[in-house]
Amino acid sequence: MKRVILFLATNLAIIVVASITLSLLGVGSYLDETGTNLDLQALLIFCFVFGMLGSGISLLLSKKIAKWTTNVQIIEEPRNEQERWLVRTIEEQARDAGIGMPDVGIFPAQQANAFATGANRNKALVAISEGMLQRFDREEIKAVLGHEVGHVANGDMITLALIQGVVNTFVMFLARVIGFAVDRVILKNEEGLGIGYFITTIAAEIVLAILASTIVFWFSRRREFRADEAGARFGTRNGMIAALQRLQKETEVPNQLPDSMQAFGITSGKKKGFKSLFMTHPPLEQRIEALRNMTD
Repeated sequence: MKRVILFLATNLAIIVVASITLSLLGVGSYLDETGTNLDLQALLIFCFVFGMLGSGISLLLSKKIAKWTTNVQIIEEPRNEQERWLVRTIEEQARDAGIGMPDVGIFPAQQANAFATGANRNKALVAISEGMLQRFDREEIKAVLGHEVGHVANGDMITLALIQGVVNTFVMFLARVIGFAVDRVILKNEEGLGIGYFITTIAAEIVLAILASTIVFWFSRRREFRADEAGARFGTRNGMIAALQRLQKETEVPNQLPDSMQAFGITSGKKKGFKSLFMTHPPLEQRIEALRNMTD
């Protein structure tokens, strides 16, 4: 969950700040030669360039932001047997997956959690919480680590960035069309772009970006099944199932997994309807069933 939420938050911040800055500087006037209508082709090109740029910057910053926001302590030199085992396990899994050795880190949280992030599959970060290390056995942890290594090997962050770039393009484009419509139809500004255009555009951009994030969440849910398969392959299928079942039990304990930081994006109850669109991960029951039906 962390890698997706942090990526989306960074992306939204970059897009909004860039839009405000460009508006203040007067950059990106998409009006035609008469100054009364939008040049839709120029607008689409502009939005594509800055949409992909915003997503690309978010991807490049993902590793640093993850370290900063979670207080991850990178294991430079293992201090004990547990850290040695952790580094050795990820090293073996990275070799089997055909990727470079990721940075390995531990972050201070009692919630069972783990994540992987990074713009380069050969220079990624795999981190695990202290709580997971304390409560899960090694077979379960190995499967969870394999799950995260699978995300890296599958290039999920890079694909996520490409999808987000396309989403950004249409969010920026539609927000400016809406802003122009409000400026012309409601505020009756007949020439140029008024203050109503800029305010409406920023507001529409934020709302549309939140709604469009459901596309990214859908992608995230789909990729979890492949990452679970990687966890079973680089660890064991029983270990991956056991890890998910342990998480399932912990969700039944009040306040064990608060909504602000839940392992694998799991909530204490199933979300239905519109809320389900904002889930980063499929229900645990579906993931466990998929693993049980997985062919060797």
